[in-house]
Amino acid sequence: MAAAVSQALSSRQPLVIEAGTGTGKTFAYLAPVLASGKKVILSTGSRNLQEQLFHRDLPTLMNAMDYHQPVALLKGRANYICIERLNLLNHSVPHLSEAGLADLQRVRRFMPMTHSGDIGDIPGLAERSDVLPLVTSNNDNCLGRECPHYDDCFLVKARTKAMEAQIVVVNHHLFFADMAVRDTGFGQLIPDADAYILDEAHQLPDIAGQYFGQSHSSRQWLDLARDLRLAQKVEAKDMVQISKVAEQIERHAQDLRLCFGYDSSRGQLRPQLAKPEIKHALERLNDSLSFAYEVLKLALGRGEQLDQGFERLVSLRSQLASVMDIEQQGYSFWYECTRLHVSFHKTPLSVAERFSAELAKEQVSWIFTSATLAVGTSFAHFCKDMGLDDSRTVQLESPFDYTLQSRLCVPRYLPAANAPNRGRLLAESLLDTLNQVPGGSFFLCTSYKAMHEVAEVLRQQLDRTILVQGEDNKVRLLEKFGQDGRAILVATSSFWEGIDVRGQALQCVVIDKLPFSAPDDPQLSARLEDCRRKGEDGFASIQLPKAIITLKQGVGRLIRDVSDKGVLIITDDRLVNRAYGGDFLNSLPAMPRTRSLSALTPFLLTLE
Repeated sequence: MAAAVSQALSSRQPLVIEAGTGTGKTFAYLAPVLASGKKVILSTGSRNLQEQLFHRDLPTLMNAMDYHQPVALLKGRANYICIERLNLLNHSVPHLSEAGLADLQRVRRFMPMTHSGDIGDIPGLAERSDVLPLVTSNNDNCLGRECPHYDDCFLVKARTKAMEAQIVVVNHHLFFADMAVRDTGFGQLIPDADAYILDEAHQLPDIAGQYFGQSHSSRQWLDLARDLRLAQKVEAKDMVQISKVAEQIERHAQDLRLCFGYDSSRGQLRPQLAKPEIKHALERLNDSLSFAYEVLKLALGRGEQLDQGFERLVSLRSQLASVMDIEQQGYSFWYECTRLHVSFHKTPLSVAERFSAELAKEQVSWIFTSATLAVGTSFAHFCKDMGLDDSRTVQLESPFDYTLQSRLCVPRYLPAANAPNRGRLLAESLLDTLNQVPGGSFFLCTSYKAMHEVAEVLRQQLDRTILVQGEDNKVRLLEKFGQDGRAILVATSSFWEGIDVRGQALQCVVIDKLPFSAPDDPQLSARLEDCRRKGEDGFASIQLPKAIITLKQGVGRLIRDVSDKGVLIITDDRLVNRAYGGDFLNSLPAMPRTRSLSALTPFLLTLE
């Protein structure tokens, strides 16, 4: 792999390389990068992987190769404390829960001790704490060079360091955010480079779509309303109408959310906008925004926060108009509701054309790698999605002996895929097997509903530590899992990839269903409709390849080292009784297979 990367760095032909688990792909691309002396951007799939790459893998290779050029870690702005916004909270603390107030105290205690301002370093801070939007900035509320703390800004310092570094470690979200910013002609977030290496590259098509499209959320209006109240109290105490404007925006944004029902949901936007109640709610919101525009115009010059609030209002009105322009072709228009907010999205059906323009840049090398890029032996799906028409592809198998190290079971007599309480039924059927596993287990689910049903049964029936995604920070959950040694972690999609647990701590992985995207997923349905218009088979060209790659990621959690041993249980009999099941099995490692849970017992007895 290192030889292929080295050649790609000099030949500048894009390289797409699938390197099976255990290949050592991180070192295989780092060593040629360090030896090349080029300026390189390394992008990976998540902040956790980014930190592992920067704090563990990169220093190891730098020491081994006596490399002394500067390197930098750069994250998106939401990962850094904003000094200005934290100071504003000293004047007025909005309504926070008890947990939110405790988290705010954690941030304040951390502030004098940090050099990086990275919120991920704050001990005990919940991953989705209510205080995070209040102490970090976003594109809408950052004051930029007008900020009184610009010279001390943690984000500015991180970006300055990145511009001066020879190797910069980013994540895919920041990588594509940078491309989107460059498209506007207003600067850049990461420096230009001689080469770009994108690890966990299977994630790129989905993430790219988010940034090459547009999104707009009711949360943005609520954030603006809150910030206008704060600004009025500090900069224009005599202009009470600003608070009234903020209240009106807040009320109408919340009314719009309620028009989409009380439950979380997602779907196509076009039919929703035809409903009279949603049309009316949007009209009321737009009227309140017009009123806010007139009021804030009168406050211009009263202070930086109010001036910046006016600019945000103008920008957000433009965004809202854009995502509501549903007559545009080549995009999927969809909405998503959470408990508190509704967001609207305009996503391109394909990023291939836009990304191929990047690939056309002269004197730049591109390398795409992951443990899961091919379907069987074909890279056609990934290359088509990314516009990689003229690339070299390499497939390297894992060095692990799956025949000796693992077993695969697809149990008989499973509940139907759409059976009520299916998570509960699955958990009850696997109790004896999970109890036989001497070490720890992952129970990976394709829905939050199944996750909670499984966790409830396991906590009632097993005398083991049961950890559940969302109950603590992801890093701390994994630490607890590894330290316990025989815990069961129940999780959904975010634990299907990028997780490296070795040894006895993980000896069993259960996957509840083949990970097909939900048929009512608005982006998927728009792409399938596009395929139908072109006369193509959407299932074969879109749904199946994506599900195979996702399953390969989940399976990859089990065997992480030459000494690892474990069992994989996939509780979805479509793997054996549907024609496409063979496509899944042909893409998985060569594990000995059985349909009987009891047949796993002899192998489980050999585990320590």
